Amino acid sequence: MIYYYAHTGHKIGLERAKRGIAVIKALANSGAEAQLLVNDFRAGVAMEAYGIESYVTIETVRDIDAVASRGDVVIIDSPEDHSGRLERYCSEYQVVFRFAQKAEERVCYDEIIIKPACEEEGCIDAVIVDDTYFEPVKKSERLLFFLGDADHEKILLKHQEFFQAFEMELLLGNYFFVSYERVLAPLFSVLHEPETYISLMKSSSVVVTASGQAAMEAKATGAKVVYLDLGSPSLYTPALLETYGIAVVQGFDSAAVKEAIIAETGPSLRKVIPFDICTIESHYQ
Repeated sequence: MIYYYAHTGHKIGLERAKRGIAVIKALANSGAEAQLLVNDFRAGVAMEAYGIESYVTIETVRDIDAVASRGDVVIIDSPEDHSGRLERYCSEYQVVFRFAQKAEERVCYDEIIIKPACEEEGCIDAVIVDDTYFEPVKKSERLLFFLGDADHEKILLKHQEFFQAFEMELLLGNYFFVSYERVLAPLFSVLHEPETYISLMKSSSVVVTASGQAAMEAKATGAKVVYLDLGSPSLYTPALLETYGIAVVQGFDSAAVKEAIIAETGPSLRKVIPFDICTIESHYQ
């Protein structure tokens, strides 16, 4: 059995769970069964809109062994302190894959590191994007804004002048409260529910986002994408996003965003490559 643990929450969003769904679906297409583990019940419910059939809620990364058994395969995407558990997991499970949370991270024990632009031994170079985003869909002329699934610090309200400079539609995050939606409504022409994430990403012509995962997914659909670098840690760094033809703007700079939107798409932009599940399968089959 394969277990994929994704750390989520109302302060950090659902990027890791979205990567997990992409991997689990790819594994299923190749005939391998995988189970999603999350530390937040709401995350599991939200992922049902992405095609997941079941999930298991555990407390932390240290509780994976309450579900997995000796000889299983474990994939961990979490910044949590494993408190010595990782060494034990590596000795008990057939293979442990761990997403690097920082560019400088290296193998700790016998696990296999997953991170983009990785060349060292014991590492898988992977950009994980669900195949659904590569399916051709007719684009609508829409300027879509997606901060992320969480806005615990109410960043959007601190930058009202930025949004007043555009005619934007807002894709709400799964962790946004109804009361917050009402306050945000005057800043945007339309508010879209989180359940429409996939269809909106696929059909929007321009996407502005502070989520590295969303930026990659939107780029895969063929949209023009602007990433707002707010200094938050992400598996996909601003430098990496730029190599895929995604414009990077520092903070809520309306002039820079407008410039990025009207800029021509250069011929040197590379197409995002969908995640190849064989890069994981080859390590445990």
